[in-house]
Amino acid sequence: MQNLFILAGPTAVGKSDISIEIAKELDGEIISADSMQIYKYMNIGSAKITVEEMKGIPHHLIDFIEPDKSFNVSEYKKLAVKTIDGICKRNRLPMLVGGTGLYINSLICNYDFTDAKIDKNYRRYLQKLAGDQGREYVHSLLKDVDRLSYEKLYPNDLKRVIRALEVYKLTGKTIGEFNTENHLCKIPYKIYYFVLTMDRAKLYQRINKRVDIMLERGLIDEVRNLKSMGYTADMQSMKAIGYKEILSYLEGKISLDEAIYLVKKGSRNYAKRQLTWFRKDKRAIWIDEDDFNCRSEIADHIINKFESIQ
Repeated sequence: MQNLFILAGPTAVGKSDISIEIAKELDGEIISADSMQIYKYMNIGSAKITVEEMKGIPHHLIDFIEPDKSFNVSEYKKLAVKTIDGICKRNRLPMLVGGTGLYINSLICNYDFTDAKIDKNYRRYLQKLAGDQGREYVHSLLKDVDRLSYEKLYPNDLKRVIRALEVYKLTGKTIGEFNTENHLCKIPYKIYYFVLTMDRAKLYQRINKRVDIMLERGLIDEVRNLKSMGYTADMQSMKAIGYKEILSYLEGKISLDEAIYLVKKGSRNYAKRQLTWFRKDKRAIWIDEDDFNCRSEIADHIINKFESIQ
């Protein structure tokens, strides 16, 4: 059974820096589990790691999709599995690092959902609805019942959108909740799952500061460039936090101050949802950054913990 190291946590908690320190000691290669860092040209708003910041540690599944292309969790899983196999063949440790819970769960949970019932009538109803009112409309139905799936699934991925709605209708649970509670077994990996957290107020301050830094580094120009390349608000990539708000500003729909406010608010709310998601998996080992003096201490603690439970 292959080892799979996982370092997850909310946005701006410091996953990238800590993971690199860990990778140096454990001879690891990092596989991104970030649904925005997959896109080309979207560097500042996604906080994409630079070559210099990688410090020689190989990184995978970053910067390889055009912003107008569709990409779903099933495709991510196929690429990630292949990447993990390659890393293991090189006798190195595959390290899954990121904050996109669906991407992580695609590898460490069973996504077949064979135990969940089906509702053929409901499926036919949703398929007809998609034909009559569009896939975007059916996708929008997820917004109030399964926000995470709404944000991570594409409207064109109709089969999975319908399945998420169906699971909620039948169980009253989101597809992520159902997965976590019922499908934790039958995975080909021995997982070592760590989740970073910190005081909520401090995290929110860090998020606000991070948005300010993104603006200083040229987020507005980055979005303006994407707009000039023909990427539009209806594309999934451009609906991401930081991009949709700045695009609205550039289109004259809102003021810059309002856009910045919305980016910060959206980022804070997203971090809250991420923490809620990760808490549902009882296998996760939580690491409170407030218990340490610096990130090197955090990395050392995780390394020691990993080695002790092998």
